[in-house]
Amino acid sequence: MIRKLAVTLVATTTLLTGSAMAAHAAPAKPDFRAQAIASGLTAAQATSLQQRVDGVLAAIPGGRQVSATQVNYDGLTVTFDPTYSASKPGDVTVQELLCSQGWLCMIVRGIVFSFYKCQYWSLSDWWGVGPYKNYQTRGTVARFYDKNWVQIWTTTAVEEGEKDWTPFWFLKVC
Repeated sequence: MIRKLAVTLVATTTLLTGSAMAAHAAPAKPDFRAQAIASGLTAAQATSLQQRVDGVLAAIPGGRQVSATQVNYDGLTVTFDPTYSASKPGDVTVQELLCSQGWLCMIVRGIVFSFYKCQYWSLSDWWGVGPYKNYQTRGTVARFYDKNWVQIWTTTAVEEGEKDWTPFWFLKVC
């Protein structure tokens, strides 16, 4: 009888502890797709946006989605144009690209990449032409490499323009 009571107490304690731990588990991931729909996107646009966000998160590990249109990394902020469509890419000019002093910013197919940490970055699935601004400290050189790590282009701050992103696979911000 005592043995049966002990087993029951252990089982109950285990269940209660498990329930308490589940209650204190990390909060569920916000529903960014619902957030996008609430902001006025259609369901199809919201799905497309989340697929693009998920693609960047898979290609560049270590990021954290903080809103329907933004992913933050240590040294990089990625912002998505919510209505971008490959069939209607839209044209953002260099003048329209917002980039803070000390940052290197570029637009690749409706995605603004704003780098501020001096390190190497992998540039997965970059292609097409887009604007850039190198607003790092004057004279700072950003280096772009091909798939074999051969340097094929540089931009020296302060500089801006348009570039074809297709040949680039890696970047060293400074």
